[in-house]
Amino acid sequence: MKRSSPKPMFWILLCLGLVMLVTVDGIQHDYGDALMKSILFFEGQRSGKLPHDQRMRWRKDSAVNDGSLIGVDLSGGYYDAGDNVKFNFPMAFTTTVLSWSVIEFGGSMGRDDLQHAMEAIRWATDYFLKATAQPGVVHVQVGDPYGDHNCWERPEDMDTPRSVYSIDATKPGSEVAAETAAALAAASIVFKAFDQLYSKLLLDRAIQVFEFADQHRGSYSDSLGKWVCPFYCDFSGYEDELVWGAMWLYKASNKKNYWDYVVNNIPTLGYNVGEFGWDDKHAGLFVLLARVDYILGSNPLNMSYMVGYSDKFPQRIHHRGSSLPSVDAHPQPLGCHGGTPYFESLNPNPNILVGAIVGGPNISDAYPDDRWLFQESEPTTYINAPMVGLLAYFKANPSP
Repeated sequence: MKRSSPKPMFWILLCLGLVMLVTVDGIQHDYGDALMKSILFFEGQRSGKLPHDQRMRWRKDSAVNDGSLIGVDLSGGYYDAGDNVKFNFPMAFTTTVLSWSVIEFGGSMGRDDLQHAMEAIRWATDYFLKATAQPGVVHVQVGDPYGDHNCWERPEDMDTPRSVYSIDATKPGSEVAAETAAALAAASIVFKAFDQLYSKLLLDRAIQVFEFADQHRGSYSDSLGKWVCPFYCDFSGYEDELVWGAMWLYKASNKKNYWDYVVNNIPTLGYNVGEFGWDDKHAGLFVLLARVDYILGSNPLNMSYMVGYSDKFPQRIHHRGSSLPSVDAHPQPLGCHGGTPYFESLNPNPNILVGAIVGGPNISDAYPDDRWLFQESEPTTYINAPMVGLLAYFKANPSP
């Protein structure tokens, strides 16, 4: 139950030269509330042992032994969407853009939201430091996607294989390695004024991982085949991630060699700015620009596509943890197919995944609110990440 590419509507909204699809006059949006909730969403996607200050209390510890099959610690990180696999390619993109949001708009967030946004970034970067700890190897995915997608169970109950998929010199994956380098470099900028030692650790690792990505060129789609594709295939080639990674390394280090790399390689990309997402960084290389009121409720249905925002929002999102009773409400484990009746139920999800932004309406601007229709009803981390900065901006600069 996984898309092979991001829901087009939201990436169109985030493209260069955005035009509002629909405007409904007279609606005043609370951007501060939406910002807080867009950041809170990431707590619902956490994997690993949860901290004592976890605010989304219906989530519990999960996948704490990830990596043990190969003798490493790969606990932590995020589930990408409504499933329980850790796909590092979209996770790294999420982290890069979330860091970008803080770099550009952190000053507009307010102390609490900024703190929580930085915690969300660090939850990912701590995991990436584990995934890149061995020189010449990058662990890029945890969890058998076929086994996972065959089940509808809580992350706390997972009993599907937690296989680890890795790239190295003989099985390259330049796009995922370069995106990981970008994430680490961007995050190093975020933490530079708050924790210089951690910032330096992130930047040093970013340099190491980028060098690996550039020296051992190739696509992880070819190296890992069916284990990553059709889930998160690389359709656009890995060259854009290499330039994207070099650009963030230049921004983080101010070293001229990275700027030269960008100047020398960006002409080969062309100027395809039609999409900006986990796979294609062309638009992101030029601008992050959007006004996304449509998502918050200025649309023909007068409903918010952000869960928990306003009085009318999606109730049956395609998300295992949200749709199944919490461990507190149902302490007994729910096996692989134990959650199927809940998936098929017409009842609203029992756990509100506050801040989650779903795929959105269909081509007719209708939203059936149906778990079966994952293209419309599944939230992802990489939809939320760009929204954080944009909401921070509009919190400080409300639109008329």
